[in-house]
Amino acid sequence: MTSASAPTAVVVSGAYELAEGGRWIDGRYVYVDILSGRLFELRDDTGPAAPRQLARLDVPLGAVAPVGDRPGAWIAAAGTGVALLTADGALEWLDRPEDRTGVPSRMNDGVADPAGRFWAGSMAYDGTAGAGSLYRTDPDGTVERVLDGLTIANGPAFTADGTTLYLADTAVGTILRCRVDPASGDLVAGPETFARLRDGEGSPDGMTVDQEGCLWVAMWGAGTIRRYHPDGHLLHTLTVPAPHPTSVCLSPGDNRLYVTTARRGVKNPTAASGGVSLPVPAGGTAACSWRVGHGSAAPAQRR
Repeated sequence: MTSASAPTAVVVSGAYELAEGGRWIDGRYVYVDILSGRLFELRDDTGPAAPRQLARLDVPLGAVAPVGDRPGAWIAAAGTGVALLTADGALEWLDRPEDRTGVPSRMNDGVADPAGRFWAGSMAYDGTAGAGSLYRTDPDGTVERVLDGLTIANGPAFTADGTTLYLADTAVGTILRCRVDPASGDLVAGPETFARLRDGEGSPDGMTVDQEGCLWVAMWGAGTIRRYHPDGHLLHTLTVPAPHPTSVCLSPGDNRLYVTTARRGVKNPTAASGGVSLPVPAGGTAACSWRVGHGSAAPAQRR
């Protein structure tokens, strides 16, 4: 295992309480500021420090994925459920399962898999142990609870063939791994513990899988990014200039690693805390889309 301080440029500084959910989509970097409900894009042709706000919701926004064949539309882990965010800014709820839980909760990070399903986690606002879940939204719009008993379900990430799902339970310091049937979306094995973090090593947050099948993990509280081999062996630890990195995104083509960070809980934040930074090169792939199937379920409510 190697450790290093990454040569880091702060691309966008200080503007976000809880930047998260960074994804490379259609030649641009897309990310959210969860608690303010804002969605942003950053394009290479706009130059540094020039993000564009795409949407602002009146509920927290955990993550988005593009909707296939619907330019400008997103599926979103937002508020207490999963919704479609249309190109004109309307929010169409598919389901709000966290309204039916025993403690005030919200949706958290989420990602689309290679088969076109959308997976998103949840958490209680007060961090109640076991109150978090993992949900899968199928192409027909059905939202299914896949796992429960989690605390802060975070950073779902898939291998390129869609057969392996990594999931962090941030509060308990574990990274889980599940085997997935790409045809049905069912879990066929797991969850098993892929990695367990010790005190002082930080808490696993957002994750992504690179072109070699290795897992990159943002380590909340430690100011580091970890890269794991698929066999669970820790390959590299990179130090970044912010204590709370929240998500990692490997852009294809130019091989850049984007890291979102948080100001939340930082007593003396720097420009890199609550920003989007740019460490060392690595190879990544573009984010997947949620693919709407024939006979899709009608949204439950439009706002």
